[in-house]
Amino acid sequence: MGEQLSYWQLIADASILVKLVMLVLVGLSVTTWVFIWERRNVLRDSFRKFAAFEERFWSGIDLAQLYRQVNASPEENSAGEAVFRAGFKEFTRLRQQHITDAEGIMAGCQRAMRVAVSKEAERLDSHLTFMATVGSTSPYIGLFGTVWGIMHSFLGLASVTQVSLATVAPGIAEALIATAMGLFAAIPAVVAFNRFSARSEKMLNSLETFTEEFSAILHRQAHLLESQHRKQAQ
Repeated sequence: MGEQLSYWQLIADASILVKLVMLVLVGLSVTTWVFIWERRNVLRDSFRKFAAFEERFWSGIDLAQLYRQVNASPEENSAGEAVFRAGFKEFTRLRQQHITDAEGIMAGCQRAMRVAVSKEAERLDSHLTFMATVGSTSPYIGLFGTVWGIMHSFLGLASVTQVSLATVAPGIAEALIATAMGLFAAIPAVVAFNRFSARSEKMLNSLETFTEEFSAILHRQAHLLESQHRKQAQ
């Protein structure tokens, strides 16, 4: 208990600038942990919903029926549903315009699905830049507070006639707390950034795979429409 009180006393006795550095680091650390919790829930929810959608997609359900279900609540669409909705919507729109060129239809569908994947990438990578910034800058912010605190401590020794360890130690200790706080803010941010970046990349790879598989299905249907149109034209 006495040890904890001495730490608080060191912080209380620190210079205004060092206190400001500590306050910034505490703010960065708290914000990072909020984002860590939020990203954890978002990514876990994305994987769960994508797995559920893939199960429905490959269950043999009619694609038009699946599109109606997905389109009923677009704001609640998962990543896979958003890509499917974008691709099938474009396919239906081009078909209703009586466009029968298979390659033209596929170009439009793939473009729409790429846009959906890009939007999902932005959503999954949200706040990761902040974590990377905290991870890379917090140690330096803490080091700045430490250097300033040590300078302040040594300047205070100018008026002391006899210098001892007991005189120097408190000032150096309070300065080193800033470095410790910088590391405390940086380490979770770096670990979370690496973890969530890997999870986000895995999710996007799954989306890319699904996009290719869905494109193959649409490609077959587009060629079927093109061949039917040619037969009718003969």
